[in-house]
Amino acid sequence: MEKMVVDFERLFNGVYKGKNVLVTGHNGFKGTWLSIWLKQMGANVYGYSLAPKDKLNHFDLLNTKGITEKIADLRDLKSLEEYIEEVKPEIVFHLAAQALVRPSYEDPIETYSTNIMGSLNVLEACRKSKDVRVIVNVTSDKCYENNEWVWGYRENDKMGGYDPYSSSKGMMELMTASYRNSFFNLKDYKKKHNILLGSVRAGNVIGGGDWAKDRLIPDIVKAASKHEAVIIRNPMATRPWQHVLEPLSGYLTLGWKLLEEKKEFADGWNFGPEMSSNLSVGEIGELAQKVWKDITIKLGENKDEYHEANLLMLDCSKANKILKWNAVWKIDDTISKTINWYKAYYSENKLLTQDDIESYVLDAIKKEIIWAV
Repeated sequence: MEKMVVDFERLFNGVYKGKNVLVTGHNGFKGTWLSIWLKQMGANVYGYSLAPKDKLNHFDLLNTKGITEKIADLRDLKSLEEYIEEVKPEIVFHLAAQALVRPSYEDPIETYSTNIMGSLNVLEACRKSKDVRVIVNVTSDKCYENNEWVWGYRENDKMGGYDPYSSSKGMMELMTASYRNSFFNLKDYKKKHNILLGSVRAGNVIGGGDWAKDRLIPDIVKAASKHEAVIIRNPMATRPWQHVLEPLSGYLTLGWKLLEEKKEFADGWNFGPEMSSNLSVGEIGELAQKVWKDITIKLGENKDEYHEANLLMLDCSKANKILKWNAVWKIDDTISKTINWYKAYYSENKLLTQDDIESYVLDAIKKEIIWAV
């Protein structure tokens, strides 16, 4: 049977074709996948970020020709304002952040200044722009006050955060709500302003191209590539695991609705997997071993001096029912796609990024997901 060809430009009702789109953090884990996908949909993609810290960087490995980037700091408001004035984006996806828990303990000032002041600069630069119509502010599932509940957090639950990273994301949500009330109030839309502002929160995201330190999947595959065992010290910690393309499809769905000036969607949204994907770290390790035989896992004692939540889940009913967004891949598909990406990279020096995007879209079409049909 002949393979179906994906018409990327018609996805999300064709809304991204020809649009000027700014992605902050474009060369990060999520930002790379989002930038490549937007480019395939015919968007004019512009990136703004610091230079990558890791020697291995997904964005640099890919063919990113046609994506314009500026390497600069979000905390430099003048630079950001000048770039937004230059590229004139209609929609901004704000992903740039200090995105890890452990480094937030080691350098809380860096974490708060990047995540709070950097995000504040994005909101201010967009507020002053005559071109920006939509802002999608990416925070985290860790923005909620985590009580270790066995049920998922809803969008109207209390913001909080135990560690500096998590609390910075809670603060981002409070700041976003304040800007929505103060400057982008829906009752004043098209009267005093032309911007719709949404925020998005996703669970633990995995997929190819992530080499960040102290993350489960990167630690597993880096060890496997050296034929070494990886030590897991907190095997019972449970998270809502999902492939990186899942929340990105949610962000893009929200962006689509806001670009179509549907102001009722300018709100906070959770994007997470089905309940069956809420698994422990140990269970994820076992699934990964089934995909790549070189993966060896050992359980070690957790002597970490830093606190990290054991149980965290999201309730995505709002996105499912109101945005009509649903996850595409179940946990077995997610692990298989993720581990096979790294296996192909380390064994054959091959990137499966394009294959994974096409496979994801085709499966979304088969499932008649709203953005794909």
